[in-house]
Amino acid sequence: MSGVPILSLVTFLPLVGAVLILFIRDEGESARRNIRSIALLTTVVTFLLSLFIWAGFDNSNPGFQMVEKAAWLDSGLSYHMGVDGISMLFVILTTFLMPICILASWESIEKRVKAYMIAFLILETLMTGVFCALDIVLFYVFFEAGLIPMFIIIGVWGGKRRVYASFKFFLYTLLGSVLMLLAIMAMYWTSGTTDIPTLLSYKFPAHMQTWLWLAFFASFAVKMPMWPVHTWLPDAHVEAPTAGSVILAGILLKMGGYGFLRFSLPMFPDASVYFQPFVFTLSVVAIVYTSLVALMQDDMKKLIAYSSVAHMGYVTMGIFAINAEGVQGAIFQMLSHGLVSGALFLCVGVIYDRLHTREIDAYGGLVNNMPKYAVAFLIFTMANVGLPGTSGFIGEFLTLLGVFQVNTWVAFFATTGVILSAAYALWLYRRVIFGALTKENLKAMLDLSAREKAILYPLVILVIFYGVYPTPVFDATAASVKQLIGGVTASLDAVQTAAAN
Repeated sequence: MSGVPILSLVTFLPLVGAVLILFIRDEGESARRNIRSIALLTTVVTFLLSLFIWAGFDNSNPGFQMVEKAAWLDSGLSYHMGVDGISMLFVILTTFLMPICILASWESIEKRVKAYMIAFLILETLMTGVFCALDIVLFYVFFEAGLIPMFIIIGVWGGKRRVYASFKFFLYTLLGSVLMLLAIMAMYWTSGTTDIPTLLSYKFPAHMQTWLWLAFFASFAVKMPMWPVHTWLPDAHVEAPTAGSVILAGILLKMGGYGFLRFSLPMFPDASVYFQPFVFTLSVVAIVYTSLVALMQDDMKKLIAYSSVAHMGYVTMGIFAINAEGVQGAIFQMLSHGLVSGALFLCVGVIYDRLHTREIDAYGGLVNNMPKYAVAFLIFTMANVGLPGTSGFIGEFLTLLGVFQVNTWVAFFATTGVILSAAYALWLYRRVIFGALTKENLKAMLDLSAREKAILYPLVILVIFYGVYPTPVFDATAASVKQLIGGVTASLDAVQTAAAN
């Protein structure tokens, strides 16, 4: 693949599929089948191409690889793409989940199929661009533009309160990002560049770091989302179609954590240390509070949505522990959560397609006539709890280990979230899966179809595989994480030395 602009191919290939779909007249079942097939083929080819990125990636190189650069605007802005050990894995996660989302929408989306598939393909391009962009303005364009297709997906194909949920999602994330735009402008005026690798080595004044950190925090905290700016997420998840919830939980939430790793920590190290107690406090509150709220839910998607807020609390704790264990654990937790939470929403979608309700009380005893579904749901539930042997355990354990080295009490209170997650996850599983099959409308429900097996089984395999053998992820991220922590430490040491003199 030497000399091939692989990152641009992976990023923009979905747009080619979207253009092809545009030329199909959306009339009749045959046209809809062709539209779905083109969307699926495009996302599968994109995923296969993205594997060349991992295959050609040098784990020992902590810098950016497969770099592409071209002039863009006269003011010095450039089309600059590249990946390091952190961003590369999120590109793979994005391209992996997209074919699953197309398959999950195969039968459930029957109206405006053409527009739906185009929206998803455009969204894939914008999400991939976020993780590949090495110009801060280019990053902002991808980051913000991704709001539009997701806003449309929720607002058009969502539930009864879809308009309210879509506007709430859009306004929350847009308002947070306005401050980030002001910070980007200030960084450009100060440093004279928008090039991310150059900005990573630029030393912003300590007083300026504080305001820049807060501006970026306003955007990334909403995107994750952190407590108390998390309230848009449950509404968005409940109203979004199944595939929309998978992308929200699997990819869009991770952009906040990725932003902290790419910008907040390396560019504003002094401010990151200063605000460490603040982030720890918000993270612990998120873990405990949203776990308790999840216990009180009667809607399956809302329960899983609140659990996502709690799990993202571990991510922010691990990142701002600013040590190798914490950051490695946070990255692994984000990747694992992308698989597990996406799978849980898919599991809800399987039975919603049959009964058209997400109320927990409407189910019970599904193990009797859906044993394969029950096993898959069990594995994802155990991963969500953090059971050893699943990918969920690795991330949570490492983040807690990293935080324990910094603040024992924070780690102690955060660990209570593991107990609470077991409570709400097992409560949900028992109510839906176990018990006698007494409801007449449940007795006719069939077990997983071939399409549903193709959706869930790869996720089952990955959740167990990375729970037992997480080495490929750690090998890919180790050098970049070491460089990140080393840069922050060196900057702090320089500040302390200057203060002493």
